[in-house]
Amino acid sequence: MTEIRQSWQVSLRYFRVLARQPAFLLITIVQPLIWLLLFGALFKAVTQIPGFGGSGDYLDYLTPGIVVMLAVSSAGWTGMGFIEDINSGVMDRMLVTPAWRGAFNVGSVAQCVVSVLLQTLLIIGLALLMGAEVAHAGALLLVAALLAASFASLSNGLGVLTRQRESLIGAVSLLLLPLTFLSSALMQLSLAPGWIETVARFNPVDWAAVAARDPEPLRIGLLAALTVLSAWFATRAFAVYQRSL
Repeated sequence: MTEIRQSWQVSLRYFRVLARQPAFLLITIVQPLIWLLLFGALFKAVTQIPGFGGSGDYLDYLTPGIVVMLAVSSAGWTGMGFIEDINSGVMDRMLVTPAWRGAFNVGSVAQCVVSVLLQTLLIIGLALLMGAEVAHAGALLLVAALLAASFASLSNGLGVLTRQRESLIGAVSLLLLPLTFLSSALMQLSLAPGWIETVARFNPVDWAAVAARDPEPLRIGLLAALTVLSAWFATRAFAVYQRSL
């Protein structure tokens, strides 16, 4: 219970920051909205290609992919907050307390997950207004939360270990596009080269994209396992940071 109470107290800090900046949610949804409009129009006829699978509108296929891309891109920058805390000395003051180290990560991740869920609801609403059908909205929200939690923890861990904005920006930029295009977020893998389909089997972005369209316990379980592993990595990063002081 102590760990839960400490995680909640840390979460409140980040929720207050989010409450003071409500425009942040609207600003960060601009890019996914552009993706939805741009890719939806650009690849509209792709469903007519033999082998694509399914006869629905491409927007139906694209919407879960956009949510997955949003979760990864939004969560990837979470570690910036820890870098700011390190530079301002706040992190050192937190680490001298007897608080559970995992609470610092959980609090930050909770704020990220709530933000992604709110943004996901906005995207689902916009997609419905554009005529899309979202068959598994509940699974889509669950997948978005798990993927955001995983990448937020990874970002926090990298932020604590590198302590530099440039390093975190480079890591996120390096991973974002490859993970997206080596998955079924935008295109059926049956139309992609065989090696991409092979790589996608080990890609958490593809696990999320597939599970969002057709909920599968295996892929959801893999995402849950990745979330736990990422949280462990972020928590261990604090110990490495303290030993380096």
